[in-house]
Amino acid sequence: MKPGGWFDRRGWSDIIVGVPYAWAIVFILAPICIVTALSFAVPVLNSPPYQFVHTWPFVSIASFQRLFTDSIYIRSFSVSLFNASIATVLCLLIGYPMALGLTRVSKAANRVLLMLIVLPFWTSFLLRVYAWIGLMGNNSWFNRLLTVLYNILVPQAWHLANIQIMYTNFAVIFVVVYSYLPFMILPLYANLEKLDRTLDEAAMDLGSRPYQVFLDVTLPLSMPGIIAGGLLVFIPSAGELVIPSLVGNMSDPMIGAIISQEFGLNHDWPMAAAISVALLFVLVVPLMAYTRYQSRAEAGGAP
Repeated sequence: MKPGGWFDRRGWSDIIVGVPYAWAIVFILAPICIVTALSFAVPVLNSPPYQFVHTWPFVSIASFQRLFTDSIYIRSFSVSLFNASIATVLCLLIGYPMALGLTRVSKAANRVLLMLIVLPFWTSFLLRVYAWIGLMGNNSWFNRLLTVLYNILVPQAWHLANIQIMYTNFAVIFVVVYSYLPFMILPLYANLEKLDRTLDEAAMDLGSRPYQVFLDVTLPLSMPGIIAGGLLVFIPSAGELVIPSLVGNMSDPMIGAIISQEFGLNHDWPMAAAISVALLFVLVVPLMAYTRYQSRAEAGGAP
């Protein structure tokens, strides 16, 4: 075949590089465009249960008006963002020491600990959530242990027979932290593993205490890992559906349950699409902020 033909080396490389872009357009960008278009339609009793407006301005913002005026949607957004924020902070507080410890152990211990961190991914996500349902029940040993600790720490007048864990926001946050903790640990570990340990040694040689070395050297240099891990935890947990449906309080639902209800039970696809678009916007903002932060960091801090 002549050089410069379609199937030469450069042509094949263009095809290989273009496959991910084609995948992103077909399975990411196109569905987002479809959902966005649905959010400007109106609900009808036909099948499919929506209809586009045929008169100027050819869009309806009724779903977005309901979204920002109906208390159930505002409340569900607040609960989702609150639970996701608390879960992200807890994952950081738990995952950072674990990731830092992974960089301080021997290679053999490191491999074992990494295997233990990814081990939950070898089992079904749904199965792990059901396991916690059994542990958080009122008659479980885990509940009795927490009850004993609670009764020891609080005054005698406030003693409880058992702690109600199931069907609360505490249960949702607890299971979310357990489920998404590896997504915080692994980016942090990848970032901390690349840090130059001689910087810590130099700071200590100059008289810095260990906590000062951590605050002045390790923590700032690990900020990209913190942001990446935070996004990997916050974004999926804010739209979580399975965990709140199984262990949460359905009278105080998260936004994922509301979207599922609008699509399924209420057959109000435009309203569900409007909620999805609003949630996408809320989650894209921190992602854009991180991209800007990373671009500035790579440019040497230039604005």
